[in-house]
Amino acid sequence: MNCSISGEVPDEPVVSKSSGLLFEKRLIERHIMDFGKCPVTGEPLTMDDIVPIKTGKIVKPRPVQAASIPGMLGMFQNEWDGLMLSNFALEQQLHTARQELSHALYQHDAACRVIARLKKERDEARSILAQAERQFPISTPNSVTANAPVHSNGKRAADDEELAPNAKKLHPGISSSIISELTDCNAALSGKRKKREIPATLASVDALETYTQISSHPLNKTSKQGIIALDILHSKDLIATGNIDTNAVIFDRPSGQVLATLTGHSKKVTSVKFVGQGESIITGSADKTVRLWQGSDDGHYNCKQILKDHSAEVEAVTVHATNNYFVTASLDGSWCFYELSSGTCLTQVSDSSEGYTSAAFHPDGLILGTGTTDSLVKIWDVKSQANVAKFDGHVGHVTAISFSENGYYLATAAHDGVKLWDLRKLKNFRDYGPYDSATPTNSVEFDHSGSYLAVGGSDVRILQVANVKSEWNLIKTLPDLSGTGKSTCVKFGPDSKYLAVASMDRNLRIFGQPGEDISDK
Repeated sequence: MNCSISGEVPDEPVVSKSSGLLFEKRLIERHIMDFGKCPVTGEPLTMDDIVPIKTGKIVKPRPVQAASIPGMLGMFQNEWDGLMLSNFALEQQLHTARQELSHALYQHDAACRVIARLKKERDEARSILAQAERQFPISTPNSVTANAPVHSNGKRAADDEELAPNAKKLHPGISSSIISELTDCNAALSGKRKKREIPATLASVDALETYTQISSHPLNKTSKQGIIALDILHSKDLIATGNIDTNAVIFDRPSGQVLATLTGHSKKVTSVKFVGQGESIITGSADKTVRLWQGSDDGHYNCKQILKDHSAEVEAVTVHATNNYFVTASLDGSWCFYELSSGTCLTQVSDSSEGYTSAAFHPDGLILGTGTTDSLVKIWDVKSQANVAKFDGHVGHVTAISFSENGYYLATAAHDGVKLWDLRKLKNFRDYGPYDSATPTNSVEFDHSGSYLAVGGSDVRILQVANVKSEWNLIKTLPDLSGTGKSTCVKFGPDSKYLAVASMDRNLRIFGQPGEDISDK
């Protein structure tokens, strides 16, 4: 019998238990080491499945042709002829492959030309449409409420008309009933805060010192990498990201699965916020719009409204503690106060020509903090929309602001690092410059208990919150694992059991205690 691999009589024959095939021992051993399966049937195969066969010494007969010189010359001639035929067949295959490749490249080039032509025609059509709108501005009886409902696919309803570019929108203002609601919320939250205790389930300093990367999740397109916005819904342990690829992603951290991808923005998503228990999500974008997304029973989110009150990039969205109102801040130098249920802009406050780059509500809800492009931090009284305080001293855009849970401290980040402000005395009591002068600080965030402060830039650093006179000690430095040298935003998970970090690559990274799989808890 012959070997199933070489086709020759084996010197050391062995048989497979599973298939009953005969092999040369040295050949099947090498194949199992390389592939771990039977070369004929493709089934898994190990050396334990091979049984040697005891046979007598096999003496291979000499071929008749090898008995004489003319016979050997004939053998060599046959082998040479076979080699030439094989070489000819390979050359034919190579020629065919080259033709197929050339045809595919031609088709690709033709497709690229068609796409480029269609894009050019689209841009020309948009330009003509914009000129027509400027020449013939549209005015409708419903122009005051320009933020009309949209269909579930995120497109504006057919009867929704936009205002002319230079038209001013009228806003109803914040009514006395809304002010009363905000005041009652402030009183309730302030009373609870005085009796607030640090939860026993909060991660300890010792635990934070051991934090390392425990998972990494790619959440956006490889062609437009970068996660620049982040929010966590603690009650359900959901993470929302805003991406450069124009999408927002809802990610279930315990299961490690993407629940929904929110598409509709035409430019990068700069801000994303959960509302309440996650039934609604708000996204702001560089396309100058804000979108309200409504969750459904099947886990999907449909675009309920598109808000177009800003004339420049929307840089920040922050939700009021009542979950009934929210504020957007834009590079057009204004911030808007919205009613969530109707999507109505109640008031739009324009203070100066500088743009707003960040915004956050105070935990009690009556104070709004905003950061600007000209290095200022402004504090607003929401009820009167008056600018009650200005903090200066930063260098560069104010990239992020965060209020402490106790309501006493405000942390702001800019190109020159982090500044800590005492809201009771309205003064800067500490500066923290974690990086060199060429590296900006992109994110700063207090944890939900107000015990820790995370700072993001070329790496991520966690500080222990103290008081005005005591030192805020560095607990842990987490290296940048994205290779981009830029962590864009950081958020603490429930009870600070983990830290979510977004970077300018396509991955959301989760840092926690090593060896502890918190995804199963």
